[in-house]
Amino acid sequence: MIENYLRTYTNRFLSSYLILLTDTVIALVAFIIAFGLRFNFDVSAINGEKLLAGLLITTVSRLICFVRVGSYRGIIRHTSLEDLRLLGLAVTLSTALTALISGLLALLSGQWQFYVPVSILLIDYFCCLVILAASRFGAKTLYWHVRLVGAGGRQPVLIYGAGKTGLLTRKALEQDSDQWYQMLAFIDDDPAKRHKVIEGVEVLSRQQAYQRFIQGQTKLPQVILAMESISPHQRTQITDFFLSYQISVRTVPGARQWMNGRFDAVQIRDIRIEDLLERAPIHLGNSRVSAQLDEQVVMVTGAAGSIGSELVRQLLSHRPHTIVLVDQAESALFDLEFQLRQQFKTALDQIRLVIKIADVSNQVRMQHVFRDTRPTLVFHAAAYKHVPLMEEHPFEAVRVNVLGTQVMADLALEYDVQRFVMISTDKAVNPTNVMGATKRLAELYVQSLNHSDPLLRRTRFMITRFGNVLGSNGSVVTVFRQQIQAGGPVTVTHPDIQRYFMTIPESCQLVLEAGAMGHGGEVFVFDMGEPVRIVDLARKMIRLSREQAGQEIKIVFTGLRPGEKLSEELLHAHERTLPTHHPKIVIARVAAPHLEEIRFCLEQLRYQLAEGNDRALVSSIKRIIPEFISNNSVFSTLDY
Repeated sequence: MIENYLRTYTNRFLSSYLILLTDTVIALVAFIIAFGLRFNFDVSAINGEKLLAGLLITTVSRLICFVRVGSYRGIIRHTSLEDLRLLGLAVTLSTALTALISGLLALLSGQWQFYVPVSILLIDYFCCLVILAASRFGAKTLYWHVRLVGAGGRQPVLIYGAGKTGLLTRKALEQDSDQWYQMLAFIDDDPAKRHKVIEGVEVLSRQQAYQRFIQGQTKLPQVILAMESISPHQRTQITDFFLSYQISVRTVPGARQWMNGRFDAVQIRDIRIEDLLERAPIHLGNSRVSAQLDEQVVMVTGAAGSIGSELVRQLLSHRPHTIVLVDQAESALFDLEFQLRQQFKTALDQIRLVIKIADVSNQVRMQHVFRDTRPTLVFHAAAYKHVPLMEEHPFEAVRVNVLGTQVMADLALEYDVQRFVMISTDKAVNPTNVMGATKRLAELYVQSLNHSDPLLRRTRFMITRFGNVLGSNGSVVTVFRQQIQAGGPVTVTHPDIQRYFMTIPESCQLVLEAGAMGHGGEVFVFDMGEPVRIVDLARKMIRLSREQAGQEIKIVFTGLRPGEKLSEELLHAHERTLPTHHPKIVIARVAAPHLEEIRFCLEQLRYQLAEGNDRALVSSIKRIIPEFISNNSVFSTLDY
């Protein structure tokens, strides 16, 4: 019954006028108590007229100051130090006002019964302040006690972090009307904070919290990471500790992501695998990028893909004149346009969005697109990227990844595009598969164009090279999520396979930065930290799903797929690196072939496409790129 009552009335608040009336009555009672204390409650010594006059002046003064300061407007059950500050201000001002009014009335009228002695004013000041504060916190305590008693399904919570963010998190949980929480303790790694009490909640170490609230408990608490400054290694360590005991771990977003600058409980989310990257996220400066994109016509190919769509979203925050979205996927492009027009209504009032359904390898169609839109910057993200599929379809890999890039780069030259940024992959380094080899061929062509006669071109060509992107279409993380949701098993190709990972927003920041800082001919390489073992990634994702690895959801090793290798590289052995203004970005420089030479090779590939002989096609690629050695592939015989 109590629980039903609370659920019905939990979102209703006491009227501000009722609180004002209550505060005024408290002020009246406090003055009577002060008067009594002054005369030791000796009724015979109390002057009735003086009491009534002082009571009237004090009560009116308190009422005026309560209204002026607004101390009665707070929500009682969320009383905080700020509410106490307002009460203190109102009581102080009203006491001063009482002294002023009573003194003036006594002087002007000559009737000293209007004068309130300083001794009574001081006693009244402290009595009023103490009773008002006690009433606030008493009502707040009573409310939460009744609420917790009535709520049998309250969620026990441990907040990791006893700093400012932790306190804001606790307040947000208290204000959440959809879920009732039982605050157990703060956890903090700072020894100076341990065994302290913050707002009535004890601060413990991680081990102390485990012994008191986790070990042997039937109802396990939820842990919320509420630390503004925390390294990925520390976050991973904390998460692994609690996940090993089947504890749900959630996290608080950074202050920049708070809605309208305010933090609310709905923003607390489950921790994701993206949060557990074993490296610090890299943030790039936006001023250079914004200056480069200002009033530009920007074309993004592969715009409906994971990288392309995020690129478009980030471009919208920099306010170019026009964004041209090019993709051959009709449905995906339609969905993206709908999402953008819903999400960026204000920005799109000033930015023109142009949708072009087109295949980048179709020279005639892309000629029309360039002629109609006249781009000044091109971000070329269109490509086939799935290694096993491209191993089965070398024709498509060459047509799109190589010849499609050639079409785009040639048109960029023809239409005087200022900057052309090609998005490549770490699989282009010492490739072991068709996909990686075709991306390396595309790199060589773009580099050779940039090294051609500078008098004949105005376009600067740049390349960005990075590893796997977390959460992209068809990525291992996406596949694992689907397998976990289906109940498993989770399939991993090899126990020792490892990959570099980055998030989609990070990868797109790199691409935009390359477009802004490049002088032409660079291959920008991202410092991606240490590679991650895929089997470890799978285990963490299974634990994050609150299932125990090896029991409810199994991991099955299926063997390397065609074209796969155990580990990727970011640089060729013969590539040297140069630093940039950002410590996490380097430039790989490698000698590019002569433009006419690479064009001749691509013409040969174009002729072989017409013949439709996959082996001959791959054999030609291997002659152009000697380091292309197939692995676990039907084309491995071509290497002998």
